[in-house]
Amino acid sequence: MSWMDDISSKDYVIVDNFLRDELYTEIKSFFLGKLPNFKEAGIGAHSENQIDTKIRGDFTYWLDRNRDAHLKTYWELLDETMHIFNRYCYLSLSGYEFHLAHYPSGGHYDKHLDQFENRSNRMISMIIYLNDDWKPGDGGELEIFEKDGSSFLVEPLAARCVMFKSAEVPHAVLEAHKSRFSLTGWLLYQPSSVGKLYV
Repeated sequence: MSWMDDISSKDYVIVDNFLRDELYTEIKSFFLGKLPNFKEAGIGAHSENQIDTKIRGDFTYWLDRNRDAHLKTYWELLDETMHIFNRYCYLSLSGYEFHLAHYPSGGHYDKHLDQFENRSNRMISMIIYLNDDWKPGDGGELEIFEKDGSSFLVEPLAARCVMFKSAEVPHAVLEAHKSRFSLTGWLLYQPSSVGKLYV
């Protein structure tokens, strides 16, 4: 797979039209229906988790495969994606954790890595965008920082998927100028039952 070659050589890959139209519509409808249940996102893991809107300004809803079982096709897609990584990249992935993320107007997330010193089970970060009719000026771009210190922006286009090595790719979310929606999570070396990380 060409995108496996990209993530092996560049540490990240961008895949457009990652979701079929029917699955995109199903997930987006589910997302909008759950908006009243979203909670302000914090930074830090477990007892260290705290709200700091100067660093991060999104709201999240954590997914659960048992509770959200009607998203069957989505869970099967994650299983398939994890299998592909294990087959072609030899990562020994064995679980995942995902949440819905809503950045309201003004929301952003400063530069960071998706990994912690005391928890290193996140291997691959995965973002699927759910923004219909996104256009320049709407904000909310993902900024990816290269090893040479340069960076580039990824537009949060509908059904676009961005995957990158969680411990290797610093990134940020630029300020959104209207609601920005995504399905965000991590493919894990150990299952999510060991406990969620909240950034």
